[in-house]
Amino acid sequence: MKIPKSITKLIESFQSLPGIGPKSAQRLTFHLLHFPQERLERFANALLELKSGTKICTICKNVGEGETCSVCEDKSRIKNQIIVVASPMDVFAVEKTGYKGLYHVLHGVIDPLNSIGPEEIYIVDLMDRIKGFEDSFGDALEIILATNSSMEGESTAMYISKLIRDTGFGEDRVKLSRIARGLPVGGDIEYADEITLSRAIEGRIDF
Repeated sequence: MKIPKSITKLIESFQSLPGIGPKSAQRLTFHLLHFPQERLERFANALLELKSGTKICTICKNVGEGETCSVCEDKSRIKNQIIVVASPMDVFAVEKTGYKGLYHVLHGVIDPLNSIGPEEIYIVDLMDRIKGFEDSFGDALEIILATNSSMEGESTAMYISKLIRDTGFGEDRVKLSRIARGLPVGGDIEYADEITLSRAIEGRIDF
């Protein structure tokens, strides 16, 4: 039996997504095949607008609709507290805990095996934010390192910590902390429940 090219192409597109295997890709494709045309067009338009309707925040590198995201524009946030995460999905997870500080999204972690070095993620931008921070709140700037507890996540946290100290920022100017081991080793922040993630942030340790 010869499968129509349009079906084959969509199956291959789904398979290119993380966590989608051949059978799941087939099920999704044939499920969409039963969508009314109008609903299918809305689905397609949502995909097309994913890029055109979003921008990377010029300050924290989170995903938003304008040049700066809603968090960076919120004057009620704690300005001298920045939590560093690997992806925008981690921001959504942390927000559920009631965290009221700011963010910095790296868009990845240092992973030499996949040719991802410090230059490929937003570490330089983080350093620029630290250098431009004005202590008008009477306290030092706190950087909370919240990368995953995988080997790559730990290595990234260690690299950032060393870079900050080697640049000349002592504890009196920049306090470094790491989220506590409320997360399982090798686990991803985006899959953690709200209680576990809250405890991890509240129980962070000096780094």
